[in-house]
Amino acid sequence: MLKHFALSEFACSCCGRVHMDQGFLLKLDKARGKAGVPFNINSGYRCPTHNREIGSTSENHTSGHAVDIGCTGGPERICILRGLIAVGFRRIGIRKDFIHVDDMDKVESCWLY
Repeated sequence: MLKHFALSEFACSCCGRVHMDQGFLLKLDKARGKAGVPFNINSGYRCPTHNREIGSTSENHTSGHAVDIGCTGGPERICILRGLIAVGFRRIGIRKDFIHVDDMDKVESCWLY
């Protein structure tokens, strides 16, 4: 099914459950192939308890339609962004040490943390 990931990479750090949307994962896997660099998943699925514990009010991660991809610098970041955009992701948040991507909303958006 997935060429570039193991499902365990998306497990909730609180309970170990993995409830990722299959279509989202297939699209992410395709983006990883196009990017040509590893996607280190910092946060995939989050159970509602863990999501509340970290202070998030968004349902992106609890629905299995979002991940945070760790990155360490500009060259890696641009490769990840190119891969995500090439396969049609249009909701991307950028922080110094990670990139958030989700497909929860059809409104295109890019933001900074």
